[in-house]
Amino acid sequence: MQLRYSFRMYPNGPQCSSLARAFGCARVVYNDALRARETARADGKAFPKTGDLSKLLITEAKKTGERAWLGEVSAVVLQQSLRDLDTAYRNFFDGLKGKRPRMGAPRFKSRKDNRQAVRFTANARWKITMGGDLSLPKVGDVRVKWSRPLPSAPSTVTVVKDAAGRYFCSFVIETGPGEALPEAEGQVGIDLGLSHFAILSDGTKIDSPRFLRRAEKKLKKAQRDLSRKAKGSRNRTKARLKAARAHAKVADARREFHHQLSTKIIRENQAVAVEDLAVKGLARTRLAKSVHDAGWSTFVAMLEYKAARYGRTLAKISRFEPTSQVCSQCGIKDGPKPLHIRVWECGACGAVLDRDINAAVNVAKAAGLAVSACGARVRPGPVPAQRDEPGTHRDGQKTVVGIPSL
Repeated sequence: MQLRYSFRMYPNGPQCSSLARAFGCARVVYNDALRARETARADGKAFPKTGDLSKLLITEAKKTGERAWLGEVSAVVLQQSLRDLDTAYRNFFDGLKGKRPRMGAPRFKSRKDNRQAVRFTANARWKITMGGDLSLPKVGDVRVKWSRPLPSAPSTVTVVKDAAGRYFCSFVIETGPGEALPEAEGQVGIDLGLSHFAILSDGTKIDSPRFLRRAEKKLKKAQRDLSRKAKGSRNRTKARLKAARAHAKVADARREFHHQLSTKIIRENQAVAVEDLAVKGLARTRLAKSVHDAGWSTFVAMLEYKAARYGRTLAKISRFEPTSQVCSQCGIKDGPKPLHIRVWECGACGAVLDRDINAAVNVAKAAGLAVSACGARVRPGPVPAQRDEPGTHRDGQKTVVGIPSL
């Protein structure tokens, strides 16, 4: 499988100018190619091929006075911009055919976009120097903070500038089957929630960090300061960067929490079961901010690729499975319950159940995992009398069921 390794870059002043020039040239070529294809579509003509666009918008455009500055950046960056447009069209048409989730048609890029990126392939002859710098054509040797070594030699590198003004270099690495972990004995079902981020079928409850809620006061002040600055002023640019850095800090903390928890669960369990939640639907309710703050989709995606990477099994059950309505002790469906009811008593077997732990156990059982329901019970309930033992009628009269003689 392919994995992406990202590292923080620290370009100096001239290098930032060179990267800004590369971002701008790649954006112009992308927009020119999109305009040429949309014009051909409006005229009823066939879409121009990538080779023809490359010759017209890159090779020939460099010879004109209007686009002569395209020669100041690496040609590989411009070629990759055309390939990005091909990918955008392919995803759009595959969505119309039902091969993938539907996506919008390709749109023009703006120099005011929050994210700018360019990609260098092996043809650009980029390299990692002996001193640990990243040498990029027509940019120079950029200092990189290496948090871990690359497991293999990458073929491409993508340079990204985010909304907070930070630079990252991203490498795509091919991994082999040698990373599989030794088999573990654990099997666990996970119920995702808001009061607790995750509840495991073994009774473990993981508190929700609520990164957005905790930083809400600081974010509100940064957004208020931004709204008060005049558009186009330098003070507005400074306020925008301050707000973007505050949001990036929240996103980074959430991502780190997801990585640590997903890695721990994958390492300790051979099989993991989760519920396929309708996050888009829940994000349209009054709980929208809390749902987005939890980041369930990102967490499940991390579990999915880490399970495939380390030789684990991840099972997803249907979102329509009544995990909160079924007793994990006897299997009787007790009906829906309001959200404020966190502990309930089964009307059939009398077991007193924790709503979240009971749901986690049912998630594991629905996925076919062999888990114990011991964590689902809060306190033992009364044991019903057997049919061959003395019982009581509803009117209070005792009766004894006859036992056949041997």
